[in-house]
Amino acid sequence: MSKFQFPNQTNFYSGKVRDVYSIGKDWLVMVASNRISAFDVILPKPIPYKGQVLNQVAAFMLAQTTDICPNWLVSTPAPNVALGKRCTPFKVEMVVRGNLTGHAWRTYREGKRMLCGVALPEGLRENDFFAAPIITPSTKAEAGHDEDISREDIIASNLVNEADYQLLEKYTLALFERGKELAAKRGLILVDTKYEFGKIGNTIYLMDEIHTPDSSRYFYEDGFEERLRNNEAQKQLSKEFVREWLIANNFMGKEGQTVPDMSEDWIQTISNRYIELYEQLIGEKFVPEDLSDEETERRIIAALKTQGAI
Repeated sequence: MSKFQFPNQTNFYSGKVRDVYSIGKDWLVMVASNRISAFDVILPKPIPYKGQVLNQVAAFMLAQTTDICPNWLVSTPAPNVALGKRCTPFKVEMVVRGNLTGHAWRTYREGKRMLCGVALPEGLRENDFFAAPIITPSTKAEAGHDEDISREDIIASNLVNEADYQLLEKYTLALFERGKELAAKRGLILVDTKYEFGKIGNTIYLMDEIHTPDSSRYFYEDGFEERLRNNEAQKQLSKEFVREWLIANNFMGKEGQTVPDMSEDWIQTISNRYIELYEQLIGEKFVPEDLSDEETERRIIAALKTQGAI
């Protein structure tokens, strides 16, 4: 259900994590909630300050990449709110991986050596670096699970034309390289991430969030090689620890499975991990802000007026 109603509002969409308000035909207001999802399922309890962390990390990272490609963001009128340009989205997500982990490792462990049309070499261990980052796109499902898809199938099915797709690949690799540089300055390895793009006219824009703990996986650089040699789990900052907890409790989003109970201590642990990532990645103390819905709405309306959107 929509929490706000804005002047000149033309649409409302509630995603797994974000509530998106269309204002006129040119503007979007994106409210990052404290909802958390895994395996394409929204978990039953919210995580304190998660929305603020996601929004502020994304805003920081978008500001660090404007020289690579244009992006949708114009302002952040409230801690968990972004205002930006409305794009026509491509129906694919550009997933890029620097290491063999997560979904890629689970696929590899099953004996498969092809992922989204990309051939994987023999003899890799979990968390090994690829010789060069690989792009493993997925479809953007309206409902249910996103699906792996190859470059060839994207172009053949006209989800994206070839010229646009070449530019998406170029942007994806350049953004990932920048993300890795920013992470390295903070003692982290950006392991994998995903980007969403759209168009305004003939121009491609980077959309949504980038390099946040919801869209990305980070390992701590300190001790990485030693843990790799010893075949130990990497110390990481990402949402993967939530997925691992769910898997350990027999939940992977499949039919008939029930989400395990989330204790208050576990919810606080998740919140602390998100805040830890913010502080580690941005290099600043996280300052929680608790705004009333009324104050949030007032700030959004003021920002929309500033842009001439209402």
